[in-house]
Amino acid sequence: MSAEDLPDAFTGVMTGIHRLVRRRLRQEMAGPRLRGAQVELLRLVVASPGISVSAAAKELYLAGNSVSTLVNQLTGAGLLRRETSRDDRRSVRLLATPDAEARLRAWQERRVALVREHVERLGEDDRAALAAALPALRRLADGLQEEVTTA
Repeated sequence: MSAEDLPDAFTGVMTGIHRLVRRRLRQEMAGPRLRGAQVELLRLVVASPGISVSAAAKELYLAGNSVSTLVNQLTGAGLLRRETSRDDRRSVRLLATPDAEARLRAWQERRVALVREHVERLGEDDRAALAAALPALRRLADGLQEEVTTA
């Protein structure tokens, strides 16, 4: 494969893997299906309890009103709760409910198990190639993140 073809081939494979993992896991999930942006917001709130709507919008590169809509949807579903900020009574802090945390944890555990199962089916050379590629993939992700952060 030429260096010129690599980016397209790589993004195609990664997108396909992501889609297939998501489809497999959705088949096993109980409860209402969450959209990608909802899951991203929940993950962010779990990682940064008490984050404000505006900080979440900035972190997710979304408009504030889009995040407010997601907050309303997730609050209605019992997965997110709002708490008035002690510092500024006009500001709201976002917190994940125990149900949301359990749901994200279960999703993560199933995702790891699914991918582990399929990685273990690969030959030793393929597993070694995947392991060897991880540092380069991390650098690629870091470069993409830096570019987004400075934009």
